[in-house]
Amino acid sequence: MVDYLSSLGYKPQRISGKNYWYYSPLRDEKTPSFKINRSMNRWFDFSEGKGGNLVDFGVAYFKCTLPDFLQRLIAPGYHHSPVQQPAKSVTTSPEDTIKINLVKPIESFPLIKYLRDRRIPPKIAAEHLREVNYSLHGKNYYALGFRNDQGGYELRNQYVKASSSPKASTFINQEASSLAVFEGFFDFLSYKTITNPQNHGLTNYLILNSASFFDQQLPTMRQHDTVRLFLDNDNTGNKLTTAALLLDPKRFIDERRLYRHYNDLNAFCQHLGKSQKMQQKP
Repeated sequence: MVDYLSSLGYKPQRISGKNYWYYSPLRDEKTPSFKINRSMNRWFDFSEGKGGNLVDFGVAYFKCTLPDFLQRLIAPGYHHSPVQQPAKSVTTSPEDTIKINLVKPIESFPLIKYLRDRRIPPKIAAEHLREVNYSLHGKNYYALGFRNDQGGYELRNQYVKASSSPKASTFINQEASSLAVFEGFFDFLSYKTITNPQNHGLTNYLILNSASFFDQQLPTMRQHDTVRLFLDNDNTGNKLTTAALLLDPKRFIDERRLYRHYNDLNAFCQHLGKSQKMQQKP
């Protein structure tokens, strides 16, 4: 969101930790009331009382439909430059930044148990995850770490859902013509858990690490003949899937029917086999 607003000519008037404050691009105002949380990559306009991800912003900013905005993003040579507003001095808060101290194989029992609870086998976890020791606000923590394409980590344990900078998606290239797209890495690991390992080499993988990166990754998706979408069963997943199908119905495939009764693929994976166990109880 911050990079996209910069490309439109909008600069933050104030920075406080992860929060970037702007004069609202959606109207004229004298006091910055438009906030972007860079960690979550989401915006909120306090004067309007609404917010969302980059796609929601684009639809509101250009006053267009969702497919029209996605088409704008992938149109070659598209550029828009409104009058830039002078930026005031900004302040940052280093204490709010996650610092990675050590990356190593997964050893801690709580993390191993957390993986077991999420139904991810140790072999698959070891292939894609690491144990990451990090510090925040002067205290040390550890979590499962999934590396993105810019060197940042998605950090997860039983209590934490966080990210280190830089925040980005993860593309796993196996030189295939098909692509499987997931919002989070647990959905990706769940897919590898419940599918035939012999088929893993037949597709590339794109883990968004945030649904807000969907539009940014459209050029990568369109480089593939087939794009299978394993997005969440929520409002954001519905909007993105619908927009993709309208944009290119021959290329994009909605795969959510597999887990249509669950919020995401990992939730489905966690419930596999539970009904059989219940039936076996006396």
